[in-house]
Amino acid sequence: MKQYLDLCNHVLHNGVKKEDRTGTGTISTFGYQMRFNLQEGFPLLTTKRIPFRLIASELLWFIKGDTNIKYLLQHNNHIWNEWAFKKWVESDEYTGPDMTDFGLRSQEDEAFNQEYQKQMQIFVDSILNDDEFARKYGELGDVYGKQWRAWKTTAGETIDQLKDVIDTIKRNPDSRRLIVSAWNPEDVPTMALPPCHTLFQFYVLEGKLSCQLYQRSGDIFLGIPFNIASYALLTHLIAHECGLEVGEFIHTLGDAHIYSNHMEQVEKQLSREPKNLPTLFLNSEKQSVFDFEMEDIRIDGYDPHPAIKAPVAV
Repeated sequence: MKQYLDLCNHVLHNGVKKEDRTGTGTISTFGYQMRFNLQEGFPLLTTKRIPFRLIASELLWFIKGDTNIKYLLQHNNHIWNEWAFKKWVESDEYTGPDMTDFGLRSQEDEAFNQEYQKQMQIFVDSILNDDEFARKYGELGDVYGKQWRAWKTTAGETIDQLKDVIDTIKRNPDSRRLIVSAWNPEDVPTMALPPCHTLFQFYVLEGKLSCQLYQRSGDIFLGIPFNIASYALLTHLIAHECGLEVGEFIHTLGDAHIYSNHMEQVEKQLSREPKNLPTLFLNSEKQSVFDFEMEDIRIDGYDPHPAIKAPVAV
């Protein structure tokens, strides 16, 4: 994963201080591209442990067109919790202690952190066990899965972009229109978080499927390693259904940034030597992207350096 470490170095040495929506502060550059040959191994970062099951379950959640965190919680995936939790603690129905600025304060104030964890557990249990609560507070709006699978048209119909792209790859692999967009300007105000990975395009050449992602905003330490692995997995899944080999994953970034409270973690990661990439196993009995479940996907030969913790900016 030299490509990723080169990105870290580039932003550390060329980034400029820039304020952001979360109030955390970043160093940022605009415009960067990485290329990964998927024939050389699965691009799961080895300079720190990345929980692949979180990546796989989130991607399957997108593919299903789901926008409620209940599916994620059922798979012990908590990466979207903060955005849904924020909706609950800011509602009139919330009666617990003030959770203002919970994303930052929970990292600095131990007493507050304990209360935050307590309220978060109440929230998670309610999502899992109360369907009405999950309907009201587990929904994240028209985020990725909705745009991929049920884009709303002005005629009141929906477009299944992902299915249409897969069908087109099978029928007309030379098409230059193999595009899925998550950025729907009309729906952005209703989303818990407007899509960071906004648009991806497929390309077929000599029996190999490649994918290029345009990502408007990339959290280099926490987010981008997930994004690389997620879209590599998506490329593998679609190549599998279409009877193709995998080619490249090309990752094009807009605002590529390191948060001010991630600097030490990035430096620590850069001090580590990358290890061999793992390999991806897909259940060959599953033919359709839409039929895969967690037990059909696994990573073999993954031996990374230990995980490095860092706070999430919400």
